[in-house]
Parts: sequence; structure tokens; C-alpha cells
Amino acid sequence: MNSVGLSMIVRDAAQWLPACLASAKPVTQEIVVADTGSTDATISIAESLGARVLSIPWRNDFAEARNACLAAMKSDWILSLDADEILDSSALSKFPSLLVSTHAAGFQVTIRNYVLSIDDRVWDRPATPNDSSLPLAAKYPAFVEHQNVRLFRRAADVYFVGRVHESVGPRLVELGRKLARAPFFIHHFGLAASAETRERKNRLYRELGRAKIHERPQDAQAHFELGLVEMDNFGNVDEALLLFQRACELNPRLGVAWFFRGLLLLRAGRLAESLQCLAQAERHGHATALVAEAQGDAHYNSGDFASAIKCYRLAVRREPDSPFFESKLGLARVRSGDATAGLRDLRRARDARPAAPALHDRLVLALVSLGLIQDAAEAAEAKLSAIDSHTPSDFLRTASLWAKSLDPARAAALLQVGLQVFPHNQELQYSLDELARSVGITKFSSALDSTT
Repeated sequence: MNSVGLSMIVRDAAQWLPACLASAKPVTQEIVVADTGSTDATISIAESLGARVLSIPWRNDFAEARNACLAAMKSDWILSLDADEILDSSALSKFPSLLVSTHAAGFQVTIRNYVLSIDDRVWDRPATPNDSSLPLAAKYPAFVEHQNVRLFRRAADVYFVGRVHESVGPRLVELGRKLARAPFFIHHFGLAASAETRERKNRLYRELGRAKIHERPQDAQAHFELGLVEMDNFGNVDEALLLFQRACELNPRLGVAWFFRGLLLLRAGRLAESLQCLAQAERHGHATALVAEAQGDAHYNSGDFASAIKCYRLAVRREPDSPFFESKLGLARVRSGDATAGLRDLRRARDARPAAPALHDRLVLALVSLGLIQDAAEAAEAKLSAIDSHTPSDFLRTASLWAKSLDPARAAALLQVGLQVFPHNQELQYSLDELARSVGITKFSSALDSTT
């Protein structure tokens, strides 16, 4: 009574499907793929790899589609994957004994979502440097993990719920059945898809999220999920704030909703309200580095640098590998009067992640606030050498600092280099002309060598 079947819904998945099915085939005795309207080779690929293919209508409901596929399954256990996912090879040796010995009705499986930058986050989860040996994952610098129920016992009363962000997890919890943690993980590549693909998905998730709230108006998680879509994908801050507020009202214990509500209030400058929400996030178990950082930002922006330092220190303890928290700690120390320790923190953070523009900017800001203008000019120029993507403002600021350091030739060189990168930028040209007039010449000669 431990047969395993792979259950999937797909559409135009020819690019990813072969690797997905190949990863699951060694642990499954049944593969059922429900196609929702593919126009590429998805169906023929699935059939050639041993899958039984169902054609089902798509009615803007992921749970409905998954349940249609689930109804066709005959196996004792169901493994659920998306086409752009691969079951890690570590699962192969663990499935047989896992299913024989367990009393669980389902398993929370860790999903590695590959991202394009070590600085990316998913919701409020930080990225981890990629240590995978999987060839398809080699080009991605990092991944962000989350968990979902992807392996569960087939039963008539177990099914997916939620038009979008669907899962059997809430149903198993509702039934009071045991969930355990799976000793394997899944690779997911969808977050690193093309901008066009992500935009299309975002529009769909927004539409389905609104429908989900209409159907489940008392569902706090549904409000929270749509709030994230509005905030992250559409920049609709006012609507997102209302959705997070409603999620907190429906489930006051949903700490993550309190966090994002507090974060948006912080961005709106409503500092006291933000701190109240962030305290609620902590109180309800969402004690993360980002909560501590947001608390630190609220105190910093209100001028309470001592409290900001305490919060940033807490953020560093909670996520010690992130230089961004140490950088903010350093700036708060500088502003509180401890320049030596603050500059040490700022430089150490910058050196740990030299390609991160914000770490350079924070150091320059601190040096300017201390009146160390030449040091600030050198730090600003170091940024130009360290980062790959510049803006005209990077050159303007660096040149301005060199001019204030009484080195107009260096300032002119930076402006000329900026004009090489941005040849039609009028602000750079105007600044260069003004600098020439300020020193009594008509025009500067060529830029200094090796400026950037």
C-alpha cells in the first residue's frame, strides 16, 4: 500500500517537462498529466515519457484543475510537481523507507526557488548561495527556500483548496491529520523565468487572487497573498496596505501580515503605527531579521539612533551573513557619535559585497556627515569601479565631492567619463561646463586615465 503517483497540471511546458518527468520516474509507478490547453509539444512529450495525459478545461482555478487530475489517480501516495520543477535525486533512496515507517498523512517538502541574485528575497525570506550540483541549477547564484505539502496519502476527503496558491495542506490541517517534514527537496526554476513570463503570471495571479477573496472573504491568507501581489508586482501600495490590514483583522496571529503591514506604514512615514505592527509581528512568532531591520529603520528615521542600533544589532544576530544589516548598524553608530566603530562596520559591509550599490552609498553618506569630504569622494569613486551598472547620478555625485575636495581636475575627469557612458546627458555636460567656468577656463582636456 505504498505506490506513488505523480500528479501534474501543465500548459505549454515542453521546455521543462522532460527533466521534470525524468526526475520523478524512478520513485513513481504512475504519472498522470492534466493538460489545460497546450499549443506546443507538451502532450506528445508527456506521452512519450510514459504519462497518462488528460485534457481538462481551464477555468481560472488551479485547485479545480489539480483536483481533476487527482481524481484520476490510483496510487496510494501522491507526489505533486510543476513542470518547471525537478525532484532532487536525494529522494530516490529515501522514498521507500519513508512511506513504510510514517504515520503522517502528508509531508512538507522544501522547495528551492532559484533566483538571479544573492540579494533577492521571496516574501521576506533571504536567498542562500547556491550549492547545488544539479547541472540545470549551476547558472543561478542563489535560491530562496519555502515549504509546501507536495507528498500526501490519497484519500477521498483530501484535495487541493485555493483558486491560486493552492495546496492540500490547509485541508489536512482542517481534518486534523499529521504533517511531517520530508527529508528531500524540490528544485524550482519558475522565479528565474523571463520578464514577459513573470508579467503574464503576475496578471493571472492578481485576477485569481481577487476571485479567491470573493469566494473566501474570511480567509486571512487569501488577503495576505493578494497584498503581496499588489505590493511586489504592481506597486499598488495603498491597496496592499488595506489587504494586509484586513488579513490582520481576520487572523490576528498571522505574524507575517503584521510585518508587511508595518513595512508599508514605515515606507509611508507613519513610524509609530509601523512600530506597533512590527511589535505584533514579533509577538505572533514572526521574529525575523527583516522585522528587526524595519524596527531599526523606524527608530533611525525618527532620530532615535540608540534604539536603531539595538534593532540593527538584533538583525545582524538573526541573519549574520547579510552585510546590509551591518551597514545600517554602522550608519546608526556614526549618527549616534561613534564614528570609529560605525565606519568600521560600513567598510566591512561594503567589502563583503562590493557589487551592492547601497553599501557604497551608505558609506559615502556617513563620510559626508562627518565632514570627511575627500574620503567620501574616494569612496564614491570606488563604487564606480566596483559596480556593473551606473547612473548619471553616480558620476555627478562623485565629481561634486572631488570639486568640494578642491580637486577640479579629478572632478572633470569623472564627468567626462560619465559623458562617455551617457553621451547625451545634459546634466553631466552642464556640470562639466560649470566646473570649467568656476576655474576660469573654457574647456577641460581629456579625462584622466583609469578613473573607473
